[in-house]
Amino acid sequence: MDIRPSEAIPTNRTPAEYFTGTVWLEMLIEAPSPARLRAARVTFEPGARTAWHTHPLGQTLYVLSGVGLVQSWGEAARIIRPGDVVWIPPGEKHWHGARPGNAMTHLALQEALDGSTATWLEQVSAEQYAAASSG
Repeated sequence: MDIRPSEAIPTNRTPAEYFTGTVWLEMLIEAPSPARLRAARVTFEPGARTAWHTHPLGQTLYVLSGVGLVQSWGEAARIIRPGDVVWIPPGEKHWHGARPGNAMTHLALQEALDGSTATWLEQVSAEQYAAASSG
């Protein structure tokens, strides 16, 4: 058994190549092999978002606070709020983040396959984000 006290979990700003705007990440779970579970608390300041990306084994988001958006490639963006649970299937190209006037925090849970939890793609353009935010 391993217990990590909350004060031992650092909060880090996410890399600009994978996110637009200010996003904070706390890596909560990085289970050792043979387990694959990875979980993070991710906080998006208003207007911040991920780049388009996929997950080899899928991803579950659980919204803790604020109001956000999630969008799969070729589909309309959807608003997400506290208590919402989002399942993104393996390989599905998507992005998620905060609405323009709201911060949003979610738990992101995914499993690693051969050490990787995500494949990062292009940034969500300003035009794509504006279209998603207008709905």
